[in-house]
Amino acid sequence: MQIRDLPYSDPGDPDVRSGPRFLYWLGRNQLAGQLKALSWGLLHQLGIAGLPVTVGLAVQAVIDRSGGRLALAGGLIIVLGVLIAVGDTMLHRTAVTNWITAAARVQQLLARKTAELGSALTRRVAAGEVVAVSTGDVEKIGWFVEALSRFAAAATALVMICVGLAFYLPSLGLIVALAMPVLALAVLPLLPRATRRADEQREKAGKATELASDTVAGLRVLRGIGGEELFLGRYRRASQEVRRAAVRSARMWALISAVQVLLPGILLISLVWYGATLARDGRIDVGQLVTVYSAATLMLFPLRHFEEIAMAYSFSRPSAQRAVRVLSLRRSAREATVEGVTPSGDLYDPATGLMAPRGQFTAVVCGDPDEAGRLAERLGGHAETGEEDEEASARTPSVLLGAVALDEIPLEAARAAVLVQDKDPVLLSGTLQELLDIPASGLVTAEAALEAAQCGDVLSALAQASPDNDGDPMRTRITERGRSLSGGQRQRLALARSLVTDPEALVLDEPTSAVDSHTEARVAAGIAKLRRGRTTVAFASSPLLLDAADRVVLVHEGAVVAVGAHRDLLRTEPRYRAVVTRETDDEAAAASALNGVGEVPAMKSTQEIEERA
Repeated sequence: MQIRDLPYSDPGDPDVRSGPRFLYWLGRNQLAGQLKALSWGLLHQLGIAGLPVTVGLAVQAVIDRSGGRLALAGGLIIVLGVLIAVGDTMLHRTAVTNWITAAARVQQLLARKTAELGSALTRRVAAGEVVAVSTGDVEKIGWFVEALSRFAAAATALVMICVGLAFYLPSLGLIVALAMPVLALAVLPLLPRATRRADEQREKAGKATELASDTVAGLRVLRGIGGEELFLGRYRRASQEVRRAAVRSARMWALISAVQVLLPGILLISLVWYGATLARDGRIDVGQLVTVYSAATLMLFPLRHFEEIAMAYSFSRPSAQRAVRVLSLRRSAREATVEGVTPSGDLYDPATGLMAPRGQFTAVVCGDPDEAGRLAERLGGHAETGEEDEEASARTPSVLLGAVALDEIPLEAARAAVLVQDKDPVLLSGTLQELLDIPASGLVTAEAALEAAQCGDVLSALAQASPDNDGDPMRTRITERGRSLSGGQRQRLALARSLVTDPEALVLDEPTSAVDSHTEARVAAGIAKLRRGRTTVAFASSPLLLDAADRVVLVHEGAVVAVGAHRDLLRTEPRYRAVVTRETDDEAAAASALNGVGEVPAMKSTQEIEERA
């Protein structure tokens, strides 16, 4: 895999049982790149290892006054220099390629998981953690994959050099061969503590990133309530904790580096002392001593890769564990069993008895906003649940669109048939034209959707902000999450995006909660007009929107208890009136006593209520 071939057509199915297993899976899927880097690394390392031999030949040639052998040694040094340069260049090239392609694979896996889970991702994993995984953690995982090939080449070269020295000059070579494993493994007792400190640093850094992300996301609200300094103080404390953890981690790695400098120094001093004694006694040649000493000195370079791989693994393991936490999330325990189905018809939830007839604008009133949000998710099919809720979710009957159960068809088909707009929709960065250039039926134009959502003031503001685009609001860039716009403007742009899609059934959760009453009335009329003949469900408690609906359904304690027109329900249903008019308990009791209307008993389904009426 080359960088020019990115992105992957299929990043694969990762092993998410644990962080180390995920790293192993990444390395296995890049086996060709790892072998290529290993080959170039061996060429580089063995080229370096050959220098002591040629230097020893040159020194001995000078002592023996042999011009031919000196010229041969010089030629060999030139050849080795070329091999070292080529090997080092290509090793760096292939290692960086492994790094980038591994990081790209992880990013593609995260992007695929984000698209699969949608808005449910940030409800199950903190947004700051997702940001940390997709940025810093991806880099650390790529670093380990890149360092692995260079470490393998260094370890192989060390083994080959030790064996060669043992055969070349046993009296000194065996000392080097026996000392190298000790030097390589001397830091192992220190690694667990260094790893724990690195994990602590990563954990605190992730929490600080999460706090910063959440603070920036709610900065407008924090300024409004005077809480900006409070959260700034919290971030200062969190950042100081990260600094202290980083210092403690750096101390351990400094100790590991010191050990890897001290022990090789002791080896070289011992080698020179013992070798000089042997040369003085005439038991070895001076050239042989120079060869072994030079080889031992150059072996310290590949030995540094042992420290690097230990550090890379200690940093990448918690990063891989966080990536696994995101990649292991699943939509639901249920499997799609129906293929190629395009459902249509009435939208019906057997759990609550909610019926949204095909082609009508149905408003749903819930006293509990959280209950409304959960019901909106259910109507979209494939409602996201935690692992502890999957068994209960499996027992809950599926929402039906016509005669088709939504959780028994592929997620893509369910989302195409029923689009759910969250209470707090997100606007991605880009131009307004890009925002509205989405898969759609083609029957609703962007202009019609913007008009229905009453986005005239938004277009004017964008036109004034785009002098470079001749005042064209469609080519004006919208900042990330639409932070340059007000809450009401963001809400209306998101509504226009949903209207452009023109799905079979559109579910809106409080689509006008952030706009004033005059705009709300016009938006409600625009939705009713544009969606005429299409199934629309709006969760709301605003009288202006409820009055524009064809029918209104009251859901109380998880069941439909009343169905009718808005004005009729205000007169006949005290629970509906209490939610819509925000009555207190005393006011509701007084109204019930005045009108002689008691509480209406709950019913199991919309059909029963309509039959009763």
